[in-house]
Amino acid sequence: MTSILGISAFYHDSAACILVDGEIVAAAQEERFTRKKHDPNFPSNAIDFVLNYSNFRLRQVDQIVFFEKPFLKFERLLETYVAFAPKGFLSFSKAMPLWIKEKLFQKNLLFNYLKEHDQNYKSDKNIFFSDHHLSHAASAFFPSPFNEAVILTADGVGEWATTTVAVGKGNKLEIKKEIHFPHSLGLLYSAFTYYTGFKVNSGEYKLMGLAPYGSPIYEDKIKQLIDIKDDGTFRLNQKYFNYATGLTMTNNKFHNLFGEKPRNSENEKLTQFHMDIAASIQKVTEDIMIKLSKSIRKEYGLKNLCLAGGVALNCVANGKILKENIFENIWIQPAAGDAGGSLGAALALWYDNQSNDRNVNHKDDMKGSYLGPEFTQTEIEKELNSIGAKFDILDYENLISQTSDHLSNEKAIGWFQGRMEFGPRALGGRSILGDPRSEKMQKTLNLKVKYRESFRPFAPSILKEDLPNWFNLKVDSPYMLLVADVIDEKKIKMTNEQNKLFGIDKLNIKRSEIPAVTHVDYSARIQTVSSITNKPYYDLISKFKEKTGCPVIVNTSFNVRGEPIVNTPKDAFNCFMGTELDYLVIGNCILDKNKQDSKLKKDYTKEFELD
Repeated sequence: MTSILGISAFYHDSAACILVDGEIVAAAQEERFTRKKHDPNFPSNAIDFVLNYSNFRLRQVDQIVFFEKPFLKFERLLETYVAFAPKGFLSFSKAMPLWIKEKLFQKNLLFNYLKEHDQNYKSDKNIFFSDHHLSHAASAFFPSPFNEAVILTADGVGEWATTTVAVGKGNKLEIKKEIHFPHSLGLLYSAFTYYTGFKVNSGEYKLMGLAPYGSPIYEDKIKQLIDIKDDGTFRLNQKYFNYATGLTMTNNKFHNLFGEKPRNSENEKLTQFHMDIAASIQKVTEDIMIKLSKSIRKEYGLKNLCLAGGVALNCVANGKILKENIFENIWIQPAAGDAGGSLGAALALWYDNQSNDRNVNHKDDMKGSYLGPEFTQTEIEKELNSIGAKFDILDYENLISQTSDHLSNEKAIGWFQGRMEFGPRALGGRSILGDPRSEKMQKTLNLKVKYRESFRPFAPSILKEDLPNWFNLKVDSPYMLLVADVIDEKKIKMTNEQNKLFGIDKLNIKRSEIPAVTHVDYSARIQTVSSITNKPYYDLISKFKEKTGCPVIVNTSFNVRGEPIVNTPKDAFNCFMGTELDYLVIGNCILDKNKQDSKLKKDYTKEFELD
């Protein structure tokens, strides 16, 4: 039996995973344990979890692998500073001491951290390093249902690469092409995230969600920033950016081009300008990803595409690639960002480096991405009792039935079942649920539960077999990474007056039979639900369908703005009591807000730093 511990850390979204004989046994992000969103620190808690779950002590693990190569990243930083000198001295002076002290000698750093876990961990000879983009590519290909595929990875930057093309066949993976820093699609998108007043490495989702409220009228101006070739390759004009050497993403030349300074999120409201900017950069991103996809399909002739890297979380762009019918099949790693690098590094070591046999699963090997902690009924009851919660214990059938009743009565429900999800999406393990037919549910969940911007869309979870009856999507979407339109039969046509509305005014217009999950452009970010990977969630939606005729429910992550998704029963209860959730369903326990001690309620709006 061979075990491999994969680690990503020190930049953002630290995580750990463990493989046993190539099987993905457990994986989790550090933020879920520390309650610090996008936590970049060494994932001590995540490592503890994956080791305990798999019944290993650290000294028993055969190999440990880190998701990137620090010397290559250091090389990139040095060469960048030399190339742009004397510009960027302030950034240089801030970064170098940390690198010289810690990051450059990362093997020693990792060994010292690991020794804190296990004093009997004696040697660093089993520590290995993977290339950043190889880790991403491996995370997408090796768990995929394909024996061969072309893999497109796009993110901010790893060591040097920002965009890579790889080819995977069987147990082998080879990087074929790279675009290097400072030319980066991920950083271009993040520059506009910054410009519209959202937080980089966190607010990209918001920018994507804002785009349908605008029109891409600044597309031509954006193309002054980036030279896009017919094959999708590109170069960014660095005269407009500050990220290579500065402490901000954009500069005055960038601001003058578009006519406004970056939005201050503290005191400036979103305007039509910001919506049009969002629509424009989203359109450019989609066009680049489509061009790249077409060119690599033509060059390598493979029918399957895998996607990874932060840009692969742009589910709208993913949906556009699918709609173009460039590839016969597409599979996207659910933990496509840096967290998934821990998994990819471990898989690359097991398959590509060690040449172990690979048996392809016709679905995938991610187990629905339910790879995190779980709690027994006894543990749940003990924790709820310790914090003074009032709850009823129901048998399974009654739990499902009562919860579906509450949903159909437009109640907002915290749903905590089974193992926690790995990756940024809640997939019915740690979710907030609602009735998609409700015209008020989107606004209620955004403003009174999530404490976030009213324009943010919610995802529909739909029974897999009912997908074609509601959405224009012909493939499974278990990880909520594809966007498609509601079918025409379910749409509600807008009046001439409604069509004249702009921006946020579009929000309150009912567009379909499921308005809570239908975005202003009639699209939705879809999750298909199967009984194989999540039976309780499947049974709940089935019961809701039985009572209402609707096989869809609203699914959003169980947290508030700025908070990582809940991990423990205590986390779930705190969020339940700090928001206007009506019920909490956790294991076989159901909690009614009205029956709880009001003294346990807290001001949750100040609990986490807003992102």
